[in-house]
Amino acid sequence: MGSFPGHVLPGTLFLVVGMWHMWCSIVRYVSNPKSFQVRVWNEVPGFNGRLKYLELYVIAVGGFIDLCIEFLYSPHLKIFVNGVLNPSHMNNFEHSGMLLMFFIFGVITLLSEKTKFLPLPEEALCFIASAAFTAEYLLFYFHSTTHKGLEGYYHLILVLLIGLCILFTIAGAIMSTSFPIDLCSGIAITLQGLWFYQTAFTLYGPMMPDGCLLKGNEIACRSTENEVHGELLANFQLFVQVLCVLGAAAGAYIYAEPKFSRSAFVSLRVPDDD
Repeated sequence: MGSFPGHVLPGTLFLVVGMWHMWCSIVRYVSNPKSFQVRVWNEVPGFNGRLKYLELYVIAVGGFIDLCIEFLYSPHLKIFVNGVLNPSHMNNFEHSGMLLMFFIFGVITLLSEKTKFLPLPEEALCFIASAAFTAEYLLFYFHSTTHKGLEGYYHLILVLLIGLCILFTIAGAIMSTSFPIDLCSGIAITLQGLWFYQTAFTLYGPMMPDGCLLKGNEIACRSTENEVHGELLANFQLFVQVLCVLGAAAGAYIYAEPKFSRSAFVSLRVPDDD
């Protein structure tokens, strides 16, 4: 069983990284479509290059903090009980394994980009990112089979969104010049972050469907009809999120095209004929 903070923290990380990926993908494409390359991470401009690797630091440091919360703080440092892993916090240990993969991805990418010890091409970094998403997919896939009812349904939708992240990340390694693939990768990561938020507010917050409630460590619904109503509501929530993210991507493209396109720079530099 999860918790409200346990969903909001990773949701924030995925949402921020996903939205930044979408925006950078659009800007890089409109700036120079012919030389577009898929990027598994994107530089942050400003402050004379001091923020260049900020996204990677957010992934590595954010993943490490969440890892410490799941592995150390949640079980109150009682990791082993009677010589075995604390059976009351197995979910936390599973989550920490997933977070470890994203931490490793962030560290490896930083080493590859900032040092000469581990030079890796962008395609290899894409496959490492897909491995982290795969670990997350397996975790929540098993969660969706053990969690029944409304909670299991929300986890099932999350599994589908993680699957899209895996698909587009691997596709980006194979089709490294495809703008649609890179943009869809950012969209999938953004949707995953939003769905973490939606799960937190629905199952552990004020948006619990009528007839369902959090009882102990389980979501209980009074009847099958209430449970089905909750699942239909989840479908509608997902539809709204997809619509909003696609609208945001379209709006970002409309804004970026005249501002960052090469033709816009040419029209500014070439004076009009008298």
